[in-house]
Amino acid sequence: MTLYFDHNATTPLDPRVLERMLPVFGATYANASSLHRTGRNARDVVERARAQVAALVGAPSQSVVFTSGGTEADNLALRGAMAAQPGRTLLIGATEHPAVLECAEAMERDGVKLERIPVDRDGRLDLAWLERRLQAGDVALVSVMLANNETGVINDIPLVADLVHAAGAWLHSDAVQAAGKHPIDWSDLGVDLLSLSSHKLYGPKGVGALVVGERAVLHRQMHGGGQESGLRGGTENVPAIVGFGAAAELAIEELAARRAHLQTLRDLLDAGLDQIPGVERFAAAATRLCNTTQFRLDGFDGESLLMALDQAGCAVSSGSACASGKGEPSHVLLAMGIPAEQAKGAIRVSLGMGNTAEDVQALLAELQRLNPATSRLMRSVSLSA
Repeated sequence: MTLYFDHNATTPLDPRVLERMLPVFGATYANASSLHRTGRNARDVVERARAQVAALVGAPSQSVVFTSGGTEADNLALRGAMAAQPGRTLLIGATEHPAVLECAEAMERDGVKLERIPVDRDGRLDLAWLERRLQAGDVALVSVMLANNETGVINDIPLVADLVHAAGAWLHSDAVQAAGKHPIDWSDLGVDLLSLSSHKLYGPKGVGALVVGERAVLHRQMHGGGQESGLRGGTENVPAIVGFGAAAELAIEELAARRAHLQTLRDLLDAGLDQIPGVERFAAAATRLCNTTQFRLDGFDGESLLMALDQAGCAVSSGSACASGKGEPSHVLLAMGIPAEQAKGAIRVSLGMGNTAEDVQALLAELQRLNPATSRLMRSVSLSA
């Protein structure tokens, strides 16, 4: 049996969510834009799910625009906002998810002015740099994630929002990793745009949302039938949307219990890692998500350690699943000033509700077994005996 420690890549579908989805595949088959009774029935379940997703972040129901996932939500936010303010500058955090980073870089190739907000050794934003840069008055949009998908570092989004709005710009935040693991309140955050994804909180894949505030003006990037308030053309994926709504509702109800469980496990993991020679934990001094730890082990690059753990029945990640297989050091760690050779050794453990303390202890035991320093010590003891 594999012990799964890659919940930041995706979470398993909650059986209670599947139970809510199954009837929709059969009975609620109509197009939610149709005006007849069966179409209106489909519209009703979409709007119920919209209210559930809105409640997850404390936003007005009408502000939720359903998308195919977090990546599309990020792209709509960046491209839509910058198209509404041509000629101005886009700022993004240096450690953003590839859905933001690669979208922004593609826009830069098309002529959009782009700059990256630096971070410190623990992945925290350089707010002094941001405040100085905003004073030029040419920034249209700032995009800063709520919680980093690799390190788990949580950014002070309300403070960022104050700086951004004082300069007359808009703020987008990718909250994909934070939702369901960290409290989110739309009013407290003060953002203009917020990205969410279903499959990170035990819902189905292929559905996400962009929450759009009253201040923000977006130009649509997908043309079609005018669905989703004209911002995202295309027939709604009703079963997936219903699943997203159900997952959001459960996340609200169980947030406190989930956070307590995950924090206990992450503290156990961190304490155990600190006892293993040759382990370096990244962003250890920063405030992080309750389920996420990134580290390296001397003597291994990230891919080889991942494969060794996989053979032992432990599924971990070497970084963002969206950037895996590229063979390059994590751009997140490089932005933090971690040398490339050390960054290439990074492993991410992201815990979930199915994990137990025994699972964590099994992972730690396997890391101890694989640890070259432990092996050398055991050989030394054997020879001296």
